Amino acid sequence: MARRVEFAWLLALTAGFLASIPLSLAQSVRPENLAQGSILIMQRDAPDPLFAHSVIVLAHYDTTGAVGLMIHYRSDVTIRRALAGIAGAEKRTDTLFVGGPVELEGVMALVRSSSPPADAKPVAGKLYLVTSKQGIASALSEGRKASDLRVFLGYAGWGPGQLAREVRLGGWYIFDYDESLVFDEHPETLWKRLIEKTELQKVMFRYWPGR
Repeated sequence: MARRVEFAWLLALTAGFLASIPLSLAQSVRPENLAQGSILIMQRDAPDPLFAHSVIVLAHYDTTGAVGLMIHYRSDVTIRRALAGIAGAEKRTDTLFVGGPVELEGVMALVRSSSPPADAKPVAGKLYLVTSKQGIASALSEGRKASDLRVFLGYAGWGPGQLAREVRLGGWYIFDYDESLVFDEHPETLWKRLIEKTELQKVMFRYWPGR
């Protein structure tokens, strides 16, 4: 009886908060749920300071390894300034993102499009990865809005099986692909919102009847 009362109280307490966040996101700690397009968030006590408070979309994932891009780390450097000389960059006042600690001199882009952009690789849904200079120039020249185009310096990379091992050791939480997260308007608070959602789910599942 006490457990049912406690559970009912918890539901009432969290009802307003749950109504304000999307419930379609599946949260997992199982390596088998890793997939291209998955969103990863680092646990609260990150063992690696390079990935503290990270939110990463897996732009590539298969048996050969994984490539992820940090979607929370927006810099204060504009595309126009950083990519001067690349066609289409001269009009871009939106800022670059830091995709990860690997090859910070390299440039990649994520594009949301209903049809495949030039020289792009599909990630998931309407999301495409562009890695070539020509492809990035094409995306910039087309005048795509910042809400559909993000440009990154660097990336996060894992070798075969490495990311699965990190998940197995409790390093990452996995969310299903959601393009609204990839192009979130407030990336600086994205980790906080997702980690709080994750922790709330854990509490809810703990008291869920029959679990």
